[in-house]
Amino acid sequence: MVDSDSEAGPAAPRRRADARRNQQTLLDAAAAAFIASGVDAPVRDIAARAGVGIGTIYRHFPTRADLIVAVYRHQVEACAAAGPTLLASAGTPHAALARWINLFVDFLVTKHGLAEALQSGDAAFETLHAYFLERLVPVCARLLDAAAGEIREDVEALELMRGVGNLCIGAGKDPRYDARRMVELLIAGLRVRR
Repeated sequence: MVDSDSEAGPAAPRRRADARRNQQTLLDAAAAAFIASGVDAPVRDIAARAGVGIGTIYRHFPTRADLIVAVYRHQVEACAAAGPTLLASAGTPHAALARWINLFVDFLVTKHGLAEALQSGDAAFETLHAYFLERLVPVCARLLDAAAGEIREDVEALELMRGVGNLCIGAGKDPRYDARRMVELLIAGLRVRR
């Protein structure tokens, strides 16, 4: 991959598009490194995954906290955007909800070390939980509303997300624990029996 920040010549809109692509590539590479090695993954490993120099990462994200926050926000946005897409493409609203919850599980179980980072006292992380709730609870609520008639009526979005989150907690500690299976049982239990 060519580091567009070091190229001369392209028009300004082209550079901005290249910079956005570079940043997207960096975020994807950092997310993959975080999944594999946790949030303390070496910057050189992230740079190698992205096909850029270490300086490019520091130019976009001066501190590790900046990178962690950007990856987290990027993944929250991807999860939020998936809700309406799934609702439009899945066979039923319940199927859309189940597929979205699977994406949410992926989001939760791949955050190696993020919980510790969020509780580290670093000011960069203070607003992330509120951001997470602000972006994802409405998406879950919309999916639940769409599935009315297919699922129990007494389920609230935050309640469901907390339940899923609690089922995902043990995923990294016990290789015999299958968080996805537990969440699958939870989602199946939401269905209205006829």
